[in-house]
Amino acid sequence: MRDVTVVQATPRAVPVSRPSVPGWVRRHRARAVAADIGSASLAGALALFVRFGEVTPYVTPYVMLSAALPLVWVCAIRVNRAYEPRLIGLGAEEFQRIFQCGFTLTAALAIGAYVTKTDVARGYVVLAVPLATVVTILARYGLRRSLHRRRAAGACMRRVVAVGHRAAIVDLVRRFRREPYHGMEVVGVCMPYDGMGDVEGVPVLGGMSDVPLVVAQLSADTVAVLACPEMDGVALRRLAWRLERTATDLVVAPALMEVAGPRITIRPAAGLPLLHVDHPELAGLRQLLKNLFDRVGAGLLLVALAPLFAVLAVAVRASSPGPVFFRQRRVGRDGAEFTIYKFRTMAVDAERRRADLAGDGRSMLFKIRNDPRITPLGARLRRHSLDELPQLINVVFGQMSLVGPRPPLPEEVARYGDDVRRRLLVKPGMTGLWQVSGRSDLSWEESVRLDLRYVENWSLTLDLQILWKTWSAVARGAGAY
Repeated sequence: MRDVTVVQATPRAVPVSRPSVPGWVRRHRARAVAADIGSASLAGALALFVRFGEVTPYVTPYVMLSAALPLVWVCAIRVNRAYEPRLIGLGAEEFQRIFQCGFTLTAALAIGAYVTKTDVARGYVVLAVPLATVVTILARYGLRRSLHRRRAAGACMRRVVAVGHRAAIVDLVRRFRREPYHGMEVVGVCMPYDGMGDVEGVPVLGGMSDVPLVVAQLSADTVAVLACPEMDGVALRRLAWRLERTATDLVVAPALMEVAGPRITIRPAAGLPLLHVDHPELAGLRQLLKNLFDRVGAGLLLVALAPLFAVLAVAVRASSPGPVFFRQRRVGRDGAEFTIYKFRTMAVDAERRRADLAGDGRSMLFKIRNDPRITPLGARLRRHSLDELPQLINVVFGQMSLVGPRPPLPEEVARYGDDVRRRLLVKPGMTGLWQVSGRSDLSWEESVRLDLRYVENWSLTLDLQILWKTWSAVARGAGAY
């Protein structure tokens, strides 16, 4: 940890010099520009080859257009602000802006050719720009994965000063440390009152009026303000004015911590920007589409994975005495019980031996490392979640979803409080935020928080993102036992 000097809680002049952009930001942006140029060059060359096959005098204008495409493409991305530092590592918004560039540029070329009566080869236009869009998104995805690996090692992090009360700051620090790929590292804390010391090892350097001084002292580039009565609208506005001088980013965490962006809109009324929060959509057309997607997807996967099912069934039967499938009662949507199917990974007397391993019974989740009841083959199946493939049958039957909260046991549900019971508003899933965020390494509280976040913010897009991330989580095998 860097040596720091405690800032006294007295207002002073704030430096007005604008901080230089961190070196890692400049390097990442340079790589992004290079990737965009390469993607557009490749797309232009492929479009020429596929559409025309050979260079003739008729093709010469398109050769020039392909040569100009990288410059036009980078300028379009720049105009759409897809190189902004705040977008680095975010993924969804970055990809969305690139997609918008591709759509807008394709439309502009088509409309321009129509208005000017220019005879443009439609096949070239249809190939060049959309292909540049797809290749650019893939290249940016590779850059994002590389950035996440560096952040996991503690590099390329944004230096954050957290402002708020101790409990909220503790939660923020723990979240950032648990998910370093977001690139946020809390390096200093400003709290009300005069209490010094530290929060989760992060030094408390001043009060609410000292934020700009602490930012300058720590060379921070972001201030995170958490919900607290001391930082009301007037105080927050004044802080934004003071941070504006140094180009420091200001982020505000709303009181509704688990509500995602798509459910939040700004609704102006009487000159006030009111934050409108939509209710989660738990029924209707979108849920119908989700059910259709789940059942069709599960059915296709069952057909495609039939040979693997046969191999695993033979292996389970040959590895230890007992049935191939493990059946257990679980609780689904609205508290309805159903029988879940898995490949058996434990000895046949596992349930009887559970009482000897359960300890004092105060923990909601019964998960232990090196469980002696698990067979050697079962350990390998669990590591890569192959034992859960038969749950595709539950999805086809409509009892489960491909993505959703973890399917709980009846005895767990009997101990649920009112807040936790909200998990039962949607179908449990084969995978979910808990699967891609740590699996069995998560505490009970963290598992509940992730499940409730999913219930509150469900969308088909979120489902697709979780399914995409599930492959890497399963391949790594981390947190599975």
